[in-house]
Amino acid sequence: MTTPPRRLDRIDIGILSQLQQNARITNADLARSVNLSPTPCFNRVRALEKLGLFKQQVTLLNPEPLGLRINVFIQVSLEKQVEDALTRFEQAISERPEVMECYLMTGDADYLLRVVMPDMQTLERFIVDHLTKIPGISNIRSSFALKQVRYKTALPLPSSGLTLVDPDDVSTDWR
Repeated sequence: MTTPPRRLDRIDIGILSQLQQNARITNADLARSVNLSPTPCFNRVRALEKLGLFKQQVTLLNPEPLGLRINVFIQVSLEKQVEDALTRFEQAISERPEVMECYLMTGDADYLLRVVMPDMQTLERFIVDHLTKIPGISNIRSSFALKQVRYKTALPLPSSGLTLVDPDDVSTDWR
C-alpha cells in the first residue's frame, strides 16, 4: 500500500529555503523568518527531516585561501560502456578527494568530472598517476574554468508549495 503524496505548503518551503541558506540558523530565528512560534517550527523541521528531504548538513569552504585555485572539468570516455567498466571507473573516482563532482553523461563523453587543484603540476599528477591508470578509459579531455560566474548549492523551490515525489513510485525500468 502506497502512502498518499505529501504536499509541502509555503511555510515548509520557507523553512527549506532558509535552511538551504544557513543550516546553522537557530530555531528561534527560523521560526521568526517563517512567521511561526518556535515549537511548531521545530516540529515541522523534524517532519521534513523524517520525509528524507535533508541529505546532509555541511560547511562550504572557500577554496582560494586553501590554495585550491584551479577548477577543471574533465570529460572521460570509456572504451566500452558495459556495467563492469562503469562500476570500476565510478569506484576509482569515488576514492579521489580532489574529484568534487562526477556525472554519468549522455553525449560525446561518458563522464564529466569537476576537480579542484592547487596547481598544474598537481593536475598533471592526478591525470597521469590516477586517471590514466583506471582500466578501460579511451579518452580524457580537460577544460579549465577561467572564472566562476555562479555557484550555488540551494535547490530551486516554488514559493507556493509542491507535492513530493515518492522515489519508489518512479519507474526506472524503461524497457
